[in-house]
Amino acid sequence: MRVLVLCTGNSCRSIMAEALINHLGQGRFQAWSAGSHPAGYVHPGSIATLKRHGVDPGQPRSKSWDEMTTRIFDLVITVCDQAAAEACPIFAGQPRKLHWSIPDPGRTSGTEAEIQAAFDQTFFLLKERIHGLLVTG
Repeated sequence: MRVLVLCTGNSCRSIMAEALINHLGQGRFQAWSAGSHPAGYVHPGSIATLKRHGVDPGQPRSKSWDEMTTRIFDLVITVCDQAAAEACPIFAGQPRKLHWSIPDPGRTSGTEAEIQAAFDQTFFLLKERIHGLLVTG
């Protein structure tokens, strides 16, 4: 199953979801991520969180969803409310669409421990949703 994960900035949640789907999907699922207004960088907290939990982040980059319009996907998942409300481009293959409202850890302020906890919370929320996806296909 080919999955595209969309967010606004493509720097935190969608990057983490892409890596988690590729890791947990064990070849049955392939994931990519993109954003409606890409930040142009991947948040270091996303990479650190994935590595801390034993997930290879690969070599992600923040990119526009316009780069994905020629690829065929089986499923498109939005992980932020803003991206879900935007008019998405048309993706080839008539993919099924899901929306997961996941908080943005990149907007968290506070101590280093509080920021890490926000990234961990996002990681575990995504992991739970992805486990459900893997079971139901």
